[in-house]
Amino acid sequence: MKHYITTFLLALIFALTSCGEVEEYANNPKGNFEALWNIIDNHYCFLLDKDVDWDEIHERYSLRVSNDMSSRQLFDLLSEMLAELKDGHTNLSSPFASSYYRAWWSDYPQNYDARIIRQYYFNFNYLSIGAFEYGLLPDNIGYIHYSTFTSGLGSGNIDLILSYFSNARALIFDVRDNSGGNLTNVEDLVNRFIDNRILAGYIIHKTGPGHNDFDDPYAYYIDPIADGHLVWRKPVVVLTNRSTFSAANNFVSIMKYIPGVTIVGSTTGGGSGMPFNSELPNGWNIRFSACSILDCKGESTEFGVEPTEGCTVDMDPLAALDGHDTILDFAIKYLGNQ
Repeated sequence: MKHYITTFLLALIFALTSCGEVEEYANNPKGNFEALWNIIDNHYCFLLDKDVDWDEIHERYSLRVSNDMSSRQLFDLLSEMLAELKDGHTNLSSPFASSYYRAWWSDYPQNYDARIIRQYYFNFNYLSIGAFEYGLLPDNIGYIHYSTFTSGLGSGNIDLILSYFSNARALIFDVRDNSGGNLTNVEDLVNRFIDNRILAGYIIHKTGPGHNDFDDPYAYYIDPIADGHLVWRKPVVVLTNRSTFSAANNFVSIMKYIPGVTIVGSTTGGGSGMPFNSELPNGWNIRFSACSILDCKGESTEFGVEPTEGCTVDMDPLAALDGHDTILDFAIKYLGNQ
């Protein structure tokens, strides 16, 4: 997968910088507004998927732009316009603030409390390395929580974690509150659960400024870990919540179709767009979704990955007060029936 992603990113950079001549805009509020609107219009990949009328948004927001605006007023207006995309991957960064669309997760139950698991399931007797916390549950089920795909582990360390669970009858892999990171770390985990090469999904990038200018889906694959490293062949449950986003969302979308893996919890936060960066005339940076990653069925996961049928569970707030994570409890009971 590393080869596929690296090759694709090079193609993406070329595509985004070669779709016609680059128009120059004045470094004033109106010029910066037009620059940002056109960057999104030409390169954002989900305008059609999200049924966004970007022309109507231009009409509405351009009426509010004045060259007498302060930098803060302009930033607030541009941030408000970008929020129309409802995309956690789309951020405007200035020297004094960065915009961030939070409603993709803030309007949903949190469905995760690390303290409950650490205290009531492990009595604080758990192990940790990097972004991994792990331990053996009383039912002889291994448990791993992975907090961010920004932080990976070497193959040797992953071997050590899996060997710790050598006598466990099943594994719970928890990616709740994992907001993503590096796609290469997705491969480094997925390849521990497969024996043969798998189709991981498809990547689609824009080929021009039109809202429907896309290349054919580009398939990418994941190969098993090299011989000499541990592979997990027992049942697996992956725990998810709405704050499972971006690379973590990608991980769930791949794991969902691996035999022996069950997804439990709530629909993930999505974020399947591969981010790209550009710059406004005033130097502010705009980060946005420039291409889409589909699952192995060719379906978009921008809006999230649903749990396995019959495995949608929320945390019960009252049970949480007594130290029970009802999502984790569901997974333990589910594995007990396997």
